[in-house]
Amino acid sequence: MPNPVVAIVGRPNVGKSTLFNRVVGGRVAIVEDTPGVTRDRLYQNAEWSGRSFTLVDTGGLDFRDEGEIIKGVRRQAELAIDESDVVLFVVDARQGLTPVDEEVAALVRRSGRPAILVANKVENYKSVDQIYDFCRLGLGDPLPVSAAEGLNTGDLLDRLVTLLPPDAGEEYAPDVIKIAVIGRPNVGKSSLVNSILGEDRVIVSTIPGTTRDAIDTPFERDGRHYVIIDTAGMRRKSKVDVPTEYYSVVRALRAADRSDVVLVVIDAYAGVTEQDKRIAGYAHDGGKAIVLIINKWDLVEKDHRTMDRYTETIRQELGFIQYAPLVFTSALTGKRVNRVLETVDFVADKHSTRIATPDLNALIREAVRQNPPPSDKGRRLKVLYVTQAGVKPPKFVLFVNDPELMHFSYLRYLENQLRSAYGFEGTPVRFVLRKRESRE
Repeated sequence: MPNPVVAIVGRPNVGKSTLFNRVVGGRVAIVEDTPGVTRDRLYQNAEWSGRSFTLVDTGGLDFRDEGEIIKGVRRQAELAIDESDVVLFVVDARQGLTPVDEEVAALVRRSGRPAILVANKVENYKSVDQIYDFCRLGLGDPLPVSAAEGLNTGDLLDRLVTLLPPDAGEEYAPDVIKIAVIGRPNVGKSSLVNSILGEDRVIVSTIPGTTRDAIDTPFERDGRHYVIIDTAGMRRKSKVDVPTEYYSVVRALRAADRSDVVLVVIDAYAGVTEQDKRIAGYAHDGGKAIVLIINKWDLVEKDHRTMDRYTETIRQELGFIQYAPLVFTSALTGKRVNRVLETVDFVADKHSTRIATPDLNALIREAVRQNPPPSDKGRRLKVLYVTQAGVKPPKFVLFVNDPELMHFSYLRYLENQLRSAYGFEGTPVRFVLRKRESRE
């Protein structure tokens, strides 16, 4: 099931991004923050008191002049509120209540979404009386915090988790492969889904998904059962200028959360954009199997090396998912679309691969023998034992003498040895380091 989405909204310069950084970088356990992933931190999976959620920062908009501020904030707030399960509405306690705050508060009230009114920039409780003017917004008592200093952020998170929707059970049988089709607007997601479903497929039914504005389409092929989660055909509010980065990213992350395999659709003609990196990065962070679909390939002028050059460029731009296979398609003409499900089956199997513990330890011992870990100030890392702790994605626990001695580059070396022996194409691999004393 997808993580609940918590959106931070409010007018510019109230400290939304500071609060976001405080939450995901401070006392909350970040699910993963992978080195080498070059993208802006627009969103982050986090956990508090045993509940996971996705925090989304809607800040950082630039406006041309003062006359655009209210219009811009209203547009941003509408999108954020519409896609969220809980809203953190941030106001500036120093500056006090403003007409723009009242505009955003009206949107929050009309939405009916659970909300917390966060009075930011309260550095001490001596001046806390000034925040009660915000009670006029009709969203309950404001909670005083200082995102910069960390004051009261724990109380804020305690209140937040009480408003998250309850966990729901699994929607489909364990053998069903759930496929999310995600990507920027207008890259051909709907055309790809229609092309997949239109080629000798037995469509069981079309069921509205539990996530707002996603459509689940179960179908069967060659005895295997699938569900395609399509986020392409979203309703779009007439008052909202689209496409917008926030809207497409949040739709993508909701679909990815519910999936086993993610098809990241990229426009071959436009190439890889920063938003493509964000969307692919979220699937990677979530531990999903990934297939890169390079769509609209029919629009690209080609010679005998065009595909090789494209592959090299994409590998450079999306270096953090080198493991993801590429499929060059034209959803419009149907070219190579038949390879999509073949690749989905392949990466789904790798995503669920288990390795016997003796074989795993034999591999790691040989890798360490061939390339011993370097010493650090006279101390050397010892890899004592390894076991597989889970699948989807494959997760391995390394018992070592001191986790602090494990350098990122050596862990990457061990991962490469593991991939060389067992493939794991299309799936991230996770490692957990545990300390254990040597029995020498």
